[in-house]
Amino acid sequence: MAVSAKKAVMTMYSGTQCPYSHRARIVLAEKHITADVISIDGHSLPESVMELNPYNSLPTIVDRDLVLYNSRLIMEYLDERYPHPPLLPVDPVNRAQSRMFLYRIERDWYSLLGALTGRSKAEAEKARKILRDGLISVAPIFEQKPFFMSDEFSLVDCSLAPMLWRLPLYKIELPVQAKPLLQYADRLFERESFQESLTDAERALRA
Repeated sequence: MAVSAKKAVMTMYSGTQCPYSHRARIVLAEKHITADVISIDGHSLPESVMELNPYNSLPTIVDRDLVLYNSRLIMEYLDERYPHPPLLPVDPVNRAQSRMFLYRIERDWYSLLGALTGRSKAEAEKARKILRDGLISVAPIFEQKPFFMSDEFSLVDCSLAPMLWRLPLYKIELPVQAKPLLQYADRLFERESFQESLTDAERALRA
């Protein structure tokens, strides 16, 4: 992923198919941040990353002397360090609400992703049903606003986009009553920043 032709002072170690890495890459692309994005096989981390990150996880970002290795913290840091365009509301109340949406997405849905791609068929099927039912239940809210509870693209949308892109991988098909959600997903996928954020492995998920 070539973010910019300018000399980068920031490095992101990113998994080629990792949804956590993907949402951070969307933020980089949305804000046109100059960064070296180093694609890594998540099953075989190099020693350089393990030395930086005690949790041996991706994404990991290095910005001068700062090292961050939680994707939500990385997203919020990038939004504050590069404030234009803003991806969280400016006022404290709406900002807190957006952070709560991010927390719920992680707790209710991102927590299922490991089971969906794991070896246990029973756990995968259980996770698949929970995620499918959850997405169907929120579909109506996208009839009111173009983005998640907002007229503006935000970090919440950055978090939902990688998961929605991977629905074929998770073997989840949504019914006709989820049409507003599917239309929302198409709006996200059509964004220039989303297209720029995709790795070759991620593009292949919908080839």
